[in-house]
Amino acid sequence: MEAAGRPGPAHKALDALVGDWKAEVKCWMEPGSAPEVTQGTAKVSWKFNGRFLQEEFHGQMMGKPFSGQTLIGYDNTKQTFNSVWISDTQTSMFTSEGKGDSGNKVITLEGKASCAFSGRTDVPMKTVLRIDSPDKHVLEMYDAAREQTRRR
Repeated sequence: MEAAGRPGPAHKALDALVGDWKAEVKCWMEPGSAPEVTQGTAKVSWKFNGRFLQEEFHGQMMGKPFSGQTLIGYDNTKQTFNSVWISDTQTSMFTSEGKGDSGNKVITLEGKASCAFSGRTDVPMKTVLRIDSPDKHVLEMYDAAREQTRRR
C-alpha cells in the first residue's frame, strides 16, 4: 500500500507544468467560427508531497473575469491520470481520467461535464494536455460529441 501511494515517474512527468504561466486562451463557440482570444495567468505548484499538481487560473470568458482551479495527479493503482476542475462560474465539478502517451508528454483525459447554458448534465468532454517544451504546454478541450460528429 505504501508503494502504491508514493509518487513515481508519471508524477515526475508533470514537473514541466510547475511555475507561473501566461496563457493565451482561444475559445471557439461554433465550429468554423473565429475564436474568442483572451489572456490569462496560471500558477501551478505541487501539493501533498508531489502527489497532485494544483493550478490556479485567472482569465476571461465571454467578456467577464473568472477564476478556476485544477488538481491533476496520477493514480498508481488504476494507472491513469485524473483531474478535477472547479471555477467561480459554475457549481459543478468536472472530473476526468485518462492515459499518457509519448513518455507522458501527451495526456488525454475524458469525462462528462454539466453545461449551465444548455442544462445538460452529461456532456462528454475530452481534454488533451501536450507538454511541448519546458517553456510551452498546450491544453485543448473539446465537446467530444461534437468532435465525433465532425469526424464522421
